[in-house]
Amino acid sequence: MTGFCANLSAMSANRISPIQTAKRIFATKFADAELLFLAGSIVRGEHTEFSDLDIVLIYKALPNAYRESFTFQDYPVEAFVHDPETLNYFFQEMDRPSGFSPLMQMVLEGIEIPRPTKLSGELKQLAGEIIEAGPPKLSQEDLQNRRYQITDLIDDIRTPRSRIELIASGTLLYSALADFYFRSQNHWSAKGKAIPRCLKQIAPDFHGRFCGAFESLFVSGKQNPVIVLAEEILKPFGGFLFDGQRFDAPASFRKTIK
Repeated sequence: MTGFCANLSAMSANRISPIQTAKRIFATKFADAELLFLAGSIVRGEHTEFSDLDIVLIYKALPNAYRESFTFQDYPVEAFVHDPETLNYFFQEMDRPSGFSPLMQMVLEGIEIPRPTKLSGELKQLAGEIIEAGPPKLSQEDLQNRRYQITDLIDDIRTPRSRIELIASGTLLYSALADFYFRSQNHWSAKGKAIPRCLKQIAPDFHGRFCGAFESLFVSGKQNPVIVLAEEILKPFGGFLFDGQRFDAPASFRKTIK
């Protein structure tokens, strides 16, 4: 191992614990904050030597929320900085409509630093209530648009021009199909590496078939298991969709040619 990875491996051997690191971050970099939530893979016990620290900082009041990335004592850190009102806005107006709940999950599962407080309890309760309520149900238009997108990607993997194109289309299909499954079943959705973890939590049997189908696609180039899986997922909502699908642009989408 050489270069950047070797440096990270050497640094990780000398690290203090994540909780102690988070306490130092709170005391030295965000000393004016009310509290810090330490969350992410480290809290779940799923971290690797290259995992970063995910932290949510809460101030009494801020001009605006922000996200900041930095390195602190050999840890890469992702900080999400809020006050209670900006946090509530992100929960209610951004994350819930999108169908994704990572910020709420970080607050709900986060370890409170320096200690649990009335405010941390209130924010955890808020996050828990919204997560329990679930994301908004997809509209009929949303369902149709997503069926069309998946149909288009399935057509791309049926007869790919090359193995590279098969992988490229399969990568897009992996996220699109997982997102459709989550949202059509009224579950919170997931992105990237969180997809298999979330599938396993809510549907262990389906998780095995989903992962197996895409492993066959990416490792062996076998498209049929993924096609069969997509047919199964879309069938209750009308199946594959191409004929008759139409997308109208807003009438205001025009610009005079001079």
